[in-house]
Amino acid sequence: MTRRSRIMLLAVTLDWLLGEPPNALHPVAWFGRFVQALESRAPRGDPRRELVAGACIAASGIAVALVPTVVLERALGPHRRGWAGILIGATVFKVAFAWRDLVGAGEKVRRELEEQAPDAARSDLRALVSRDTSQLDASLLAAAAIESLAENASDSFVAPLIYYQIFGLPGAFVYRAVNTMDAMIGYHGRYEYLGKIAARLDDVLNVIPSRVTALLIVAVSRLAGADPRRAWHILQSDHARTASPNAGHPMSAMAGALGVRLEKVGHYRLNENGRPPQPFDIHRAARIVSLALGLALGLNVLVEFGRRRWGGSR
Repeated sequence: MTRRSRIMLLAVTLDWLLGEPPNALHPVAWFGRFVQALESRAPRGDPRRELVAGACIAASGIAVALVPTVVLERALGPHRRGWAGILIGATVFKVAFAWRDLVGAGEKVRRELEEQAPDAARSDLRALVSRDTSQLDASLLAAAAIESLAENASDSFVAPLIYYQIFGLPGAFVYRAVNTMDAMIGYHGRYEYLGKIAARLDDVLNVIPSRVTALLIVAVSRLAGADPRRAWHILQSDHARTASPNAGHPMSAMAGALGVRLEKVGHYRLNENGRPPQPFDIHRAARIVSLALGLALGLNVLVEFGRRRWGGSR
């Protein structure tokens, strides 16, 4: 087994055992405060100046993610194949993705809806989605949780895994930096120009991961008692209905697999003829996500094995 395979497996083990570190100790939270500080000093009211400022924020964010991870990988140098290097690499890589907390957040919303505590569900759902949840009924709250599980399966796990596989720690952390900047300023309206560069970079970096995630959802659907044929059909017919060029792929696949209608009022409906989602569908979605991410991890280990067998190990 190659060094990267060991790091990936150990990092996932750490994730399941420990979950996410508290914000005070989380490098992604530190990075968010860095971006927030830059955003607060950015010009307003002049689209051209905002666009330039947004490009500077994006470049600064990428540099902040890239430089330390390149230095770290080089610092491990001669010891990189030892278990100390693997442990350091896994500990660092762990903060670039989330699996346990993603599934746990969805399950928490499910329990609150089953306990008929919609206000608590609305509050906790804000950790998963950026939309206004204050007016959502139970069905739309369940839909939002399912959509978030599907989309974040790509953003929070598959994409970091792919970029780690190709570029190592620098790749995973540059992706996480771009994705975080997009989540903070990549919106229309107030950030139309300031966040445009970050949003476009995020779109480009998620082209492959989002489609891979959709295929993984289709592939594992039967194991979760869902419908892979319908998942494939709805993926083909509905993936372009969202404003995002990428989010619609895993979300539509999940809608088809579960046979539910996923709706963001005034924006899109995925699997329009499906039934309204119920709280138990969140649990089914979480199961599909976990199976899909497990398959993603296994495929990455196989790719690393192939590299060792035919192209030399790292």
